[in-house]
Amino acid sequence: MRVRQIIGGLAAGTALLVVALAFTVVPSIAAGGLLHPARVALYNHTPEGCLEQEFAGDGLTLRGWSCAAHRQRRGSVVYLHGVADNRSSAVGVINHLTRRGFDVVAYDSRAHGQSDGDVCTYGFFEKRDLKRVIDSLPPGPVVLIGSSLGAAVAIQGAVGNERVAGVVAAEAFSDLRTIAIERAPRVLPRPVIARAFRIAEDRGHFDVASVSPAVAAALLRIPVLLIHGADDVATRPEHSRRILSALNGPKQLFLVPHAGHNQSLNDPLAWNHIEQWLFSVVPGGAL
Repeated sequence: MRVRQIIGGLAAGTALLVVALAFTVVPSIAAGGLLHPARVALYNHTPEGCLEQEFAGDGLTLRGWSCAAHRQRRGSVVYLHGVADNRSSAVGVINHLTRRGFDVVAYDSRAHGQSDGDVCTYGFFEKRDLKRVIDSLPPGPVVLIGSSLGAAVAIQGAVGNERVAGVVAAEAFSDLRTIAIERAPRVLPRPVIARAFRIAEDRGHFDVASVSPAVAAALLRIPVLLIHGADDVATRPEHSRRILSALNGPKQLFLVPHAGHNQSLNDPLAWNHIEQWLFSVVPGGAL
């Protein structure tokens, strides 16, 4: 009997330890994963016609490329990459749009690539960085093109900025809380996820609930083109549909057939839509 009591006591103690770990260590690890995405080295060389440039962000330095239009200038495009990526993914956008009269700026978001910072806040501080970059651009209309995280930053950063003529948002998430819960391992109970959010907010000095492209969309009156891979399972097309519903200005949603996450901006069909949209949004004749 005594042995059974000891074994039972050990089992109970082990169970309590597991529960304690679940509500302390696991939320801390999850918060770290949210705040500190992998910092990936540049995987493309500086494109022809582009210069390495430093941009003053909100209290830190951003590093990127400044690329001049190859023909008479129509305006500027700012490209914003996805999470755990960097400006290397801008090469296709640069090649498309510098040939069509746009200067293109592509920079590494804070805590990504070669830029300063070690915390990603999914638009909370990134939209302030974006404003400073836009302020540094020459006169003329500015179009924001973003992918995934970059799309979310573009929508949030366009609010209240009179220089922004339009936004192309590919695979945007509708709000940080929803996408983080959807991407969290299914074994994590909601209380653990909720604690992870609180830890992330404390460490990152930001408010998770305020990171919401869908809420920002309701404040926009400029044209917005939403692009989403029809087969995206990482950020489902419903996110773009929610943003579309919230938008109050000219809006379009194009679902790219058979495309997954971060694949739609590589699709010729998507670029047909983007170029037609740009022609209608930015003055200056045919592209």
